[in-house]
Amino acid sequence: MTTDPSHTDPPAPERTYRVRTYGCQMNVHDSERLSGLLEAAGYAPAAEGEAADVVVLNTCAVRENADNRLYGNLGHLRPVKAARPGMQIAVGGCLAQKDRGEIVRRAPWVDVVFGTHNVGSLPALLARARHNAEAQVEIAEALEVFPSTLPAKRDSAHSGWVSISVGCNNTCTFCIVPSLRGKERDRRPGEILAEVQALVDQGVLEVTLLGQNVNAYGVEFGQQGAFADLLRAAGRIEGLERIRFTSPHPREFTDDVIAAMAETPAVCHSLHMPLQSGSDDVLRRMRRAYRQERYLGILDRVRAAMPDAAITTDVIVGFPGETEEDFAQTLDVVRAARFAGAFTFQYSKRPGTPAAEMDGQLPKPVVQERYERLVALQDEISWEENRALIGRTVELLVAAGEGSKDARTGRLSGRARDGRLVHFTAADGGGRVSVRPGDVVETVVTQAAPHHLVADGPLLSHRRTRAGDAAEAGMRPTTPGVLLGMPRIGAPT
Repeated sequence: MTTDPSHTDPPAPERTYRVRTYGCQMNVHDSERLSGLLEAAGYAPAAEGEAADVVVLNTCAVRENADNRLYGNLGHLRPVKAARPGMQIAVGGCLAQKDRGEIVRRAPWVDVVFGTHNVGSLPALLARARHNAEAQVEIAEALEVFPSTLPAKRDSAHSGWVSISVGCNNTCTFCIVPSLRGKERDRRPGEILAEVQALVDQGVLEVTLLGQNVNAYGVEFGQQGAFADLLRAAGRIEGLERIRFTSPHPREFTDDVIAAMAETPAVCHSLHMPLQSGSDDVLRRMRRAYRQERYLGILDRVRAAMPDAAITTDVIVGFPGETEEDFAQTLDVVRAARFAGAFTFQYSKRPGTPAAEMDGQLPKPVVQERYERLVALQDEISWEENRALIGRTVELLVAAGEGSKDARTGRLSGRARDGRLVHFTAADGGGRVSVRPGDVVETVVTQAAPHHLVADGPLLSHRRTRAGDAAEAGMRPTTPGVLLGMPRIGAPT
């Protein structure tokens, strides 16, 4: 009798796993799928502080040091594996899609390498690697099954990621993502809303709609206005209190989306709108398809419709050929935009991108000095914007996993509807109040810092929620793939 190496009988119950995640929200969501797949195959999460039988590294390839980080982590795992017979190491995500068999060549103690298009293969690949006693490398070239049909183990009882699309049709010269995630593939609206409804039925209060370019949603099945329609439809789901989305692209960001945000009570007035550069010349070389005037015009229309909107952004410093004048224009746009916060990056070469071959690569000291000026300016603006909120009442969804801000103050943490982080005192006039992750409180801002707010006064209200009940019981929502059906990739999300 022969044994089929692809057979995936559940491993022994004592086999444990740990997933380490690097990179963007899409990777975080993929890791939830990986955890769900492993638990469906019979694995159990490793206890805190204990070594796992299977370690999965879900990698990112966007930054220059991503490779060094991966191989450094693999180097640390080598002696752990040598001392633990039967341990397996798997590498997935964007860097695995890019480097493929190179990972096993450089780190032959790795057991499995899988790509962004075949997340669902992980349990079978682990079984095959054990059976064959050799590394398994499987990199699919195109998506076959939408990841959201797979089981998931969610990280939070009160909030969840919901993917509306994968891949990207843009050709930004600095970005490697389209070559690793592929062209945009959209899920049907019904599939997305079914997943949102399933989460709400489990007590989830907040969902974040995910895509490399969410506001291009619908392009695959030729439906203009599909993203605005999706926001409105999600807002009609009873029990869903907060809807967020990330990330849009200024090129496709249209007024119907602004209207849907302003007119749908559940949609939070927070917007992450990547800028990348304030220089029209640099934007042209980046192939970003918008210019400074258009970008600032979008922000003006958003604020006209939602004066309380908190807008955040991404900025790259030191793109090839960036002059001091180009950088000064970026600073000017940042001053005009009054961002609530910004993710700032120093440009790094990514092999295979057009920007890596451009003339005018800047010396590291020049990039570093500009970066420090940008961060200082944005911190100043963020602090000014936050100070203007002192005395304002905020509704907070209490954060999971952060617990007390510190032992001395005993503060807890929560997110305001506009996305700002608030550290608050869980007390009313009668003393301490038992507040759980997933509960909702109202309080008044008393202090401000560049990256957070503080609310040290008594709570104005405290609402216990089903999500709080689940968090207190140590339960997290799971999404079995069967709930969502099996959408056909490329069919008219």
